[in-house]
Amino acid sequence: MFTGLIQKVGTVKRVSRGAGLVLEVAADAPWPQPLAEGESVAVNGVCLTVVRCDGSRFTADVLRETESRTGLAELVPGAKVNLERALRAGDAMGGHIVQGHVDRRGTIVAKEPRGRDFRLKVRCGRVLASESVLKGSIAIDGVSLTISGLGDDWLAVDLIPTTAAETTLGAKRVGDEVNLEGDIVGKYVAKAARPQGLTEEMLASAGFMD
Repeated sequence: MFTGLIQKVGTVKRVSRGAGLVLEVAADAPWPQPLAEGESVAVNGVCLTVVRCDGSRFTADVLRETESRTGLAELVPGAKVNLERALRAGDAMGGHIVQGHVDRRGTIVAKEPRGRDFRLKVRCGRVLASESVLKGSIAIDGVSLTISGLGDDWLAVDLIPTTAAETTLGAKRVGDEVNLEGDIVGKYVAKAARPQGLTEEMLASAGFMD
């Protein structure tokens, strides 16, 4: 599990497309504690397992399903990526619950300055939009953000200068694609509502009401 609070920006060092996609990534600054083989690291919001590591550099295999659902297959050496290590017991829980399981790709359709901040409008598709709520959470390339605008097939988020500078989102342009993961709570609520309707009893049994 992750929180969507990006810890490092990394650089793709090698991309292998032999029997399967393999990525080699290096964090642009050292980790406080070295990476370990077998641990999970979110790369642009995609949960990957560290197969080999050497200092701040690690190698990870990418499943075929992950290739088809995310933008990892489009990465090239030199590309910048957002990195977050998996949450550990006792760590501060910031951001929101992010699984590292990308729902779909989205396309940036607008980037609008708003004083020192700016707003990204992302076409996300009707299903993800229907599972989202204003002021709810969304992970874009692994970054936990608050939804500030919502339509039938799009959502918008506002970025402060720190988020723009310390993640890859500040460099995004209109037309760029991004990995999207909706709020897991919204997904369960939407699923529960589809077959029989959402009731107060259902919300109470799920722990959302006293």
